[in-house]
Amino acid sequence: MQGKFDGVPIEEGTIIIFQLEAAFGKYKVLYQKWKWEGVTAESVIFDNQDIVTMSDDEIIMEVKNSPLLNPDAELTFKRSESGFTFVNFNFVSE
Repeated sequence: MQGKFDGVPIEEGTIIIFQLEAAFGKYKVLYQKWKWEGVTAESVIFDNQDIVTMSDDEIIMEVKNSPLLNPDAELTFKRSESGFTFVNFNFVSE
């Protein structure tokens, strides 16, 4: 049986430090902590089918209002053609 997040793409050179399927509000998400080119960060990854009725701003606010973000953390957002939406945050450079 295939899992909901088995098809999440991983950019070349990215090392996944930790990942966990979890509930984020009423949504099932994949949480990842990762490292790429000297930067460590975290992601909440949504299945696009689950958030089709939500605007980009609504998704961003959901993540910003969660306890996952460090105070004053920057955030990036991308709805990918891969079928997943990535919200990345808590960037730390080496």
